[in-house]
Amino acid sequence: MESHGKFDPRQATTKLLREARSGALATLVPGSGDPYCSLVNVATAIDGAPLLLLSNLALHTRNILADARVSLMLDERKENDPLEGARVMLMGRCAKISGAAAADSYLRRHPDARAYANFADFSFYRMEVTGAHLVAGFGRIVDLPPQDILTEVADAEALIESEASAIEHMNNDHADTCRLFATRLLGAEDGEWRCVGVDPEGLELQKGRTALRLPFRQRVTAPGPLRAMLKDLAEKARKK
Repeated sequence: MESHGKFDPRQATTKLLREARSGALATLVPGSGDPYCSLVNVATAIDGAPLLLLSNLALHTRNILADARVSLMLDERKENDPLEGARVMLMGRCAKISGAAAADSYLRRHPDARAYANFADFSFYRMEVTGAHLVAGFGRIVDLPPQDILTEVADAEALIESEASAIEHMNNDHADTCRLFATRLLGAEDGEWRCVGVDPEGLELQKGRTALRLPFRQRVTAPGPLRAMLKDLAEKARKK
């Protein structure tokens, strides 16, 4: 959350968003308008928009179909007092989404969901974020607009098209490098770390349900620059 010693609210929010694997989803009950909160699993699209896999039988899904306005709370899941950790409340609207991209992004992060993702009553939903309220410690409470939350991908069509193959290549041919990224660059415990996401601003690594965000020092929008960036990071990790 620090950038050259200075607090960076955008970086802090991005980290929370990309590393979250569950959160509290708030919806509105039809008729009464009463707030309803539920625990949901969360993933992100390549631009950082939250993705959910919801059952039509769930009350929160019926609420969304009646009124798309939602909020989603994500936090660091700190031990001891959770209020000591950073958290962000996202506001926006949630709508059903089709296509393989959303499903692939979600299932890479929640592989156990493959067992029921194709059931007739389950659908993928994307949250269109309209704003965020970040609480990251004393004096670090910031409201952020969508452009400071999501990752710009309009210029990254080539990277989007190659994301799946890049992830497969990293996991099949460079699993040891993923472990080095996690342990030496991010200070994580050793284990079977895998790449589950690539976007213009960073790499997403995961072990079990624990996820870590490895930011790039500069944007990459195509496979060539991505390879060069990953090579530089690998060299840096090996030298540590």
